[in-house]
Amino acid sequence: MVLALVDILIVQSTQRTSIIMTLAVALLAGAQPAAADEVADFYKGKNLSLFVGYPPGGGYDVYARLVARFMARYMPGQPQITVRHKPGAASLNLVSELYNVLPRDGTMFGLFSRSVAMDRLLGRAGANFSPVELNWIGSANNEVSICAVWHGVGVRTIDAFMARPLTFAANAPGAESDVFPRILNNLLGTKFKVVTGYPGVNDLSLAMERGETDGRCGWTWSAAKAARGDWIRDNKIYIAVQFATGKHPELQHVPLVTDLARNDRERDALELILSQQAMGRPFAAPPGVPAVRVAALRGAFARAVADPDFLAEADKQQLEIKLVEGATLQDMVERMFKSPPEVIAAAKAAIGQR
Repeated sequence: MVLALVDILIVQSTQRTSIIMTLAVALLAGAQPAAADEVADFYKGKNLSLFVGYPPGGGYDVYARLVARFMARYMPGQPQITVRHKPGAASLNLVSELYNVLPRDGTMFGLFSRSVAMDRLLGRAGANFSPVELNWIGSANNEVSICAVWHGVGVRTIDAFMARPLTFAANAPGAESDVFPRILNNLLGTKFKVVTGYPGVNDLSLAMERGETDGRCGWTWSAAKAARGDWIRDNKIYIAVQFATGKHPELQHVPLVTDLARNDRERDALELILSQQAMGRPFAAPPGVPAVRVAALRGAFARAVADPDFLAEADKQQLEIKLVEGATLQDMVERMFKSPPEVIAAAKAAIGQR
């Protein structure tokens, strides 16, 4: 009798659970289109602003315009996306505005230097924001950067590169064009001179060509191929070293900067610094943007970068594309800020921060 009663109670409980689950699924199914409609209604008829932290004409501008054109196709509500420029302080000015000033409603986002999270971690002046709080949308590439020397300088081996007191052109202090040669000085003992103040990335190449400087560092391989493919073809530049988490397939003969490390301390510091390279061309929105709109931005970005027409257009422009999704970037930044204190201290010393 008791067992029969227990069986009845179990059946009734199971039936109630089934009914509850059915209702929950139905509610969720109804809520998802409602949320999607809400996002589409918000974005319909709007003009989103994609800010670029560098002047027009460089690699960041090219990536931004291509992404904006295709991303608009996949945004709920089909808003327009207009590319605008907010250069200054190696794109720190833009990130500061994203974090502190610009609206947090999902209508504003930016493309800026992949070094901004590291700038904050290592205590660079002017990095008055928390990278962890930004809403990372995604990256169009896992980047490889190079140090290149003009052919007339006469450097043709890595030993000569490390031994010569070369002069490198750079943008503002803190830009990769400034930081990477200083890393080589502070960590590996080179004697390079860095001349800052060149406003755009194209100016760095012109300075090298005019003989004002011997070369440039922190030059992304994809941008070098797109902007100066003839220099590479005609051996107008010597590519000495690559800053990346792994060798680029086209640069197997060029050493990684970690290959030049003389001990574990140097290698650990370099590996932390190089983690920013996986951020490639990062796009992010301000903190506080509603989660459903962040999801819409991330989804549209990922679909745009995977679009066959996008990839064909990128190939025509010799742009390297490798999607890094927004959630992956968010996790990378969080892990970066959990690095051991001794590794952070070594990385600070490498870039000259105390």
